[in-house]
Amino acid sequence: MNSEETVDVVLIGGGIMSATLGSLLSQLQPDWSIRVYERLGEVAQESSNAWNNAGTGHAALCELNYMPENPDGSVSAAKAISINEQFQVSRQYWSYLVAQGQLPEPENFINTTPHMTFVKGAANIEYLRKRVEALKGQPLFPDLEYTEDLERIAQWTPLLAKKRNSGFKVAATRIEAGTDVDFGALTKFLLRDLERRGGQVQTNHHVTSLKRKNDGTWRLKLRQTVGQTPKVIRARFVFVGAGGGALALLQHSGIPEIRGFGGFPISGQFFKTTNPKIVALHQAKVYGKAAVGAPPMSVPHLDTRVVDGETALLFGPYAGFTPKFLKTSTWFDLPFSIRFHNLGPMLQVGLKNFDLVKYLVSELLASRATKMKALREFMPTAKDRDWELITAGQRVQVMKKDPEKGGVLQFGTEVITGADGTIAGLLGASPGASTAAPIMLDVLSRCFPDRMAGWEPKLREMIPSYGTNLSDDPAAAEASLAATAATLHLSA
Repeated sequence: MNSEETVDVVLIGGGIMSATLGSLLSQLQPDWSIRVYERLGEVAQESSNAWNNAGTGHAALCELNYMPENPDGSVSAAKAISINEQFQVSRQYWSYLVAQGQLPEPENFINTTPHMTFVKGAANIEYLRKRVEALKGQPLFPDLEYTEDLERIAQWTPLLAKKRNSGFKVAATRIEAGTDVDFGALTKFLLRDLERRGGQVQTNHHVTSLKRKNDGTWRLKLRQTVGQTPKVIRARFVFVGAGGGALALLQHSGIPEIRGFGGFPISGQFFKTTNPKIVALHQAKVYGKAAVGAPPMSVPHLDTRVVDGETALLFGPYAGFTPKFLKTSTWFDLPFSIRFHNLGPMLQVGLKNFDLVKYLVSELLASRATKMKALREFMPTAKDRDWELITAGQRVQVMKKDPEKGGVLQFGTEVITGADGTIAGLLGASPGASTAAPIMLDVLSRCFPDRMAGWEPKLREMIPSYGTNLSDDPAAAEASLAATAATLHLSA
């Protein structure tokens, strides 16, 4: 057994969250020693991998689930604005790193891709009108276009309109300055820069034990998956950014803050095509409305993706179920995650989400022909031979205690921190990667409250809107959008 080396920071998991936190800490506290441990042979191979996520650059420009219709028929823009604010923080940080030469040319990880919504039928069209009205004049949603004209939609992206019945009512919105983000590439670039700044990234290292010692440090046992050599290390601060693997590690840590939390895994598939004739006819990310009972992450969308310089189209997702919490983990993840303290909330979630269960069963039973039919709802000319099914990453939705309902299924992310600030972890899924920077700023404020004042000047240098809301200041919002667009080579 190796001697117990002590380091300042250990980041478990080589995904976008650990990469972002490591990047921030290396800027704010360059004298700290930072280690990243990834159990696979390469970083960014689970949810951060480009083909395991939609790469939308979630800014709520097109995702209708961020503006649900209320029981009284009204539509609120509050959540959409909040999501966009968070994305702007990430975008400012990436822009800073590009300007400093710490990230490569931005075309390697982010590209302009218009964001659109597309709905059919009178009820959905009325909803979309109300959504547009709610967003009118919002500084972070400039140049929002709306149309019910099929010919106009065909100008925006021909595949939505080609051979569609012109007598059927449709509507669409577009914001031209949307983005497509390759989070796998971005993660690798962030970690590469972290290594240049003195951090260490070690792959094929699986954390098997996480225990707090009397001196306040954390003792981690690691197994090298290549060679099986055990290792022990101590850390003054630990971040568990292991995606679906985070729940088990936080449970193993014994912190009381994880009590009552469970995870509900949802898998998915996408149709993918690289046929250049088809790809050339669609330059957009187009989101529709989710089916009744479908989780927000299952909103159907037809997306342009740019990965490793190659442009492709993705359609989906088609939800499925597997008890795995990671794409490359074990079938025992779900049963092994059950504890006495989270069993009640998990049962309550199961009893109260029958629509979700029904939806998942229907998705599991769907044939390829049925899946193609869903694609043709967006693209009437889709031919089976042009599309291949690929399996996306696992999403583990948060289940947790609720004082009134007993247990709730939460869509989104949840930061868990220990009382003394020496450990933190992240549970949940979308919007996730797109809001990595503000989520990690939240981790910093919770775990290092006594250092935030000293870090603030640097934070304001890296993220000019830090501590403010761009949506409250139209001039600041316009300036920020223009500045980051110029640095990241995006449409303003």
